[in-house]
Amino acid sequence: MKVAIVSGSVYGSAEEVARHAQQIISNAGHEVLFNPRATLADLRAFTPEAFLAVTSTTGLGELPDNILALYSQIRDVLPAEWRGLPGGVIALGDASYGDTFCGGGEQMRELFMESGIEQVQEMLRLDASETVTPESDAEPWLAEFIVKIGA
Repeated sequence: MKVAIVSGSVYGSAEEVARHAQQIISNAGHEVLFNPRATLADLRAFTPEAFLAVTSTTGLGELPDNILALYSQIRDVLPAEWRGLPGGVIALGDASYGDTFCGGGEQMRELFMESGIEQVQEMLRLDASETVTPESDAEPWLAEFIVKIGA
């Protein structure tokens, strides 16, 4: 299966989780596209069969700057060929921010819904105030994700 991973990161933690996810999904025998600077054209050329978004949250519950252009491109087009594909979201945040906790992940989850990408499991919320190892904390969720995408 071809899995596209998109990520948004401010300080690098979400990108590290995405890289770790890439390794785990690849080790499970799947082809993975992960490029933190991927464009909509890059994603479409890859012809993904599943999606994973890994993003942190910045400001008042917003997406990091490095994923905003891709987010806007997808939102403007909503590629029809992605309808019905499985997907999931891993969100990083800090629960001390209250209502905006994992807001970036919520935005990606909503974008996937608008694009017709079907969420195969609940979004994983990783709280920076509780973990210093988000990569390993994501592993059980990723194992379940691999099973649920039909891989």
